[in-house]
Amino acid sequence: MKFNTKTIHGGQENIDPAYNSVMPPIYQTSTYAQSTPGGHKGFEYSRSGNPTRSALEKSVASLENGNYGLAFGSGLAAIDAVLKLLKPGDEVISTSDLYGGTYRLFTGIFEDFGIKFHFIGMSEAKNIENYVNDHTKLIWVETPTNPMMNIIDLEAVAKISNKHEILLAVDNTFATPYLQQPLAIGADIVMHSATKYLGGHSDVVMGVLAVKEEALASRLYFIQNASGAVAGPQDSFLVLRGIKTLHLRMQRHCENGKAVGEFLNRHPKVDKVYWPGLPSHPNHEIAKRQMKDFGGMVSFTTKDNSLSGAISFLEKLKVFTLAESLGGVESLAGHPASMTHASIPKEEREKLGVVDSLIRLSVGVEDEQDLLEDLKQALG
Repeated sequence: MKFNTKTIHGGQENIDPAYNSVMPPIYQTSTYAQSTPGGHKGFEYSRSGNPTRSALEKSVASLENGNYGLAFGSGLAAIDAVLKLLKPGDEVISTSDLYGGTYRLFTGIFEDFGIKFHFIGMSEAKNIENYVNDHTKLIWVETPTNPMMNIIDLEAVAKISNKHEILLAVDNTFATPYLQQPLAIGADIVMHSATKYLGGHSDVVMGVLAVKEEALASRLYFIQNASGAVAGPQDSFLVLRGIKTLHLRMQRHCENGKAVGEFLNRHPKVDKVYWPGLPSHPNHEIAKRQMKDFGGMVSFTTKDNSLSGAISFLEKLKVFTLAESLGGVESLAGHPASMTHASIPKEEREKLGVVDSLIRLSVGVEDEQDLLEDLKQALG
């Protein structure tokens, strides 16, 4: 089954038996009647499993070419479950340029439990080898990274993780399974903030995981059930609905992202543009090889290189909305240093390029010309 068909039918072989509804119903129930103790139809309590959530989990697994999917109450809850695979004394190698909430979870929660984190640049995958030791149990990757749009060579990282028998987890939120499928390249776990492109309409908060290996899926399911940070049936229905147009939306996100990235790259008031589709991007060739297209996320700085200039630009926008998050049908603009990445210390942020003048755009599916005109007037 091809990807565009998977968004509609993937993992959804069974039509609901009650009335043959085309869409899985919202099973808004906490519990299920049993004919005898332990005698049920596959579900007994909705923390442990819910038919609507199950339909979503099967869909996500199908899209990522995995065998198992798990849905959580947020992206951070999904990441939290992955980190609970570890124990005190274990070490994690993570890309240094990553979502601020992930950094906060790693350093503010799990470091206190005795897990050591190495935050390193992974634009050259060989750098990872310098940090591998007998305690290394997980490599955490984002690509493209948030917000600098760095590209990490997943095939090269997978070779390292396989060589040393280390779990490889990939945050695939920015790319989505439409653009790249890390499990097919050698990753063990794929994570999405389904709040973003999978849901696609800025109306739900959720995280999902996809894996291939049964034993790993069983461990994660135990953590999901025991910790209880599960996605509810209403939210599961909304994300399942969003997935059915993922391929259509991503086509337009990519088209508009290209137009915006190239426009900014030509603009006389723009200093640096961070978008993997530009031939000047350091890992442009890797992006071409491992991604179907280059996505709708674009970051940039202006030549005045000031906080006041960034704020002035953001306040002038009319079509782009100044707001947290990304991946919805509407175009959003954000200021990473004070919004999504404020939890990272200023000195660490600036080492990565997350300076006060950096602006991050989530390019939506509006008319291309309206978006360009909005950027033009705000820069003017």
